[in-house]
Amino acid sequence: MNINIKATNTELTPAIREYIEKKLGKIEKKLIDPNDTSTHCDVEVGKISKHHQKGEVFRAEFNLTVGGKLYRTESTQENLYAAIDEAKDELYRSFRSDKKKRKDISRRSMLKIKNALRGLKW
Repeated sequence: MNINIKATNTELTPAIREYIEKKLGKIEKKLIDPNDTSTHCDVEVGKISKHHQKGEVFRAEFNLTVGGKLYRTESTQENLYAAIDEAKDELYRSFRSDKKKRKDISRRSMLKIKNALRGLKW
């Protein structure tokens, strides 16, 4: 998976880059086909603006493209690492949900074919 990380209104330290790659590595290992070379993820992290000091000032945005489909999540938190975790969890849930829907549709269509073949007499 290709990962493009961008920092806005803050510095992208090696620790932040490593943390993001570690979190996305878990998603890649569990859900994404290792043979799929078209998978791409754009990550943007940073502060919402330069002048905010309190509240939810850190933002994390993930745009994951898998098989031509885009999964987008965004989170704002008081801590950058918490924002990354929340956005990653939402990305995982949405990707997992979509994968389950596609699998269920396939199973239902195969069941219909199977039932139709049972009704035929050879």
